[in-house]
Amino acid sequence: MKSTDLIDRIAGATGGTKADAKIALETVIASIIQAAEAGDEVSLPGFGKFTVRHTAARMGRNPATGAEMQIPASRKLAFAPAKAVKDALAGADTKKA
Repeated sequence: MKSTDLIDRIAGATGGTKADAKIALETVIASIIQAAEAGDEVSLPGFGKFTVRHTAARMGRNPATGAEMQIPASRKLAFAPAKAVKDALAGADTKKA
């Protein structure tokens, strides 16, 4: 699914325009990014949580040359789905089989 598909669904469900739906979607995404920048968790009940995870600096290898290199510490945005989402996905797997 692409963002245009989400925009169409939002506009259809709310009876609003696609322009308004696009603004709503962009606002949600920007808000999640701003919260992550601040180190805050974003919890969407029934959907899941977005959290910032910290990874420590570590040694790695350049796959092209095999040379060792330092991989710097970083922050990553992680998503943990809610139980309802996990259950829906588990049910989808059994329906395909």
